[in-house]
This record gives sequence, C-alpha cells and structure tokens, in this order.
Amino acid sequence: MSKEHIIPEQEKGSSSDTEAHASFKSATEAADFFRIAKKRLLDVSNWDKICGKASAKFQLTDNTGSAVAREPKVGDHFQINIPAPGNDTGEGYDWVQIEAIDDKGDQESDYEYTAIKVRPATNPQNQKSDTAHFFKEDATSTFLVERKGNTVRAEVHGRNELPNTKTEGVLDTIRNALVALGAMAGISTPQWKSLVNGIVEVK
Repeated sequence: MSKEHIIPEQEKGSSSDTEAHASFKSATEAADFFRIAKKRLLDVSNWDKICGKASAKFQLTDNTGSAVAREPKVGDHFQINIPAPGNDTGEGYDWVQIEAIDDKGDQESDYEYTAIKVRPATNPQNQKSDTAHFFKEDATSTFLVERKGNTVRAEVHGRNELPNTKTEGVLDTIRNALVALGAMAGISTPQWKSLVNGIVEVK
C-alpha cells in the first residue's frame, strides 16, 4: 500500500505540499538512512532542533495533555508554540491530535514509509470545547518519510485549511483568522521546508 491513502483529498480551503529528498548509491544505503530519517520524524518534541531558532516548538503529549518522551501513538497530541500570539482556548498553544499512524514496508523491500496524520483538536488540558488551533478541525497535516529504492524523501502535506473563527472569544477569533491567513499565504512554508530538509540531512 502506498502513502496516498493517508493523505486526505483536498476539498476546500488551501493546501500545501513540501518535500525534500536524499539519494544514495544503493538501496541498502538508502534503507539504512531511512531508519535515521524515521527516528527524526518520530522525535516530535525535538523538531525545533531540526528546524532552527525561528521554528515553532512541538511537544508530544498523551491524550490528557501530559508531556511524554516516547514514540507517538494514535490519540496523542502535539502541543505547538508558534512564533505568534497564543490563543486563550489553548492556553497559549495550538493543539493537534494524532488521527493515524502508518508504517509500511521493511528494509528488505524496495518501498517503505512511515506517516503521521494530525488534525486540529480541543485543548486536552481544560474543559473548553473550542478547537484550540488557528485552522478548523477539517484541516489535516500529514508528516511522512518514504523510501523508494535508492531515494529517501521527507514530506509535509496540508489539506483543507480554513481559518478557525468559531470560538467563544473575540480575541481568539481575530488571532486565528490572522495566523491562518498568514499560513495559507505561505508564511508556514519555511517552517516545513526546514523540517523536511533536516529530516533527510545526511551528516
């Protein structure tokens, strides 16, 4: 099965596709590097170290919002501190929840990938029902690493991105609209480009 089934169809709003790749002399070398790239992908709480100083900061949490130091699981959250004003619902953070994780293929095959799909979510640390993210809950982000033969790719795919203006607070509504429109206009592209470049960086 290929990666396409975990990336939702684009139906409304904006979308984005960011990718970087590294090529190797043999499939064996590529398979060995895929293990490294996969480890970087799954180390969510250290993505900012890959991306650099201007990056948002990501913290992997469990389904209650408590920080965890392990590989992500379905139902976990990302607590995201973006370089912009925070929102009240998220207590200063934007939140997404892991909806799906796919891990297909193996080192002996010619094709393998690992993918994480997330969706805007409520803040698991409080009882508020508002989506604590600048995008509506229809939006998704899919982060993946893939090996085809001698090539390893890292990709980020955003789908169905629309501003989340259905909030209880006026300030959150204004903030979400401004941040979302900026992201839809491409302000978040350098963030994802830094991430995919870092994941496939051969050191």
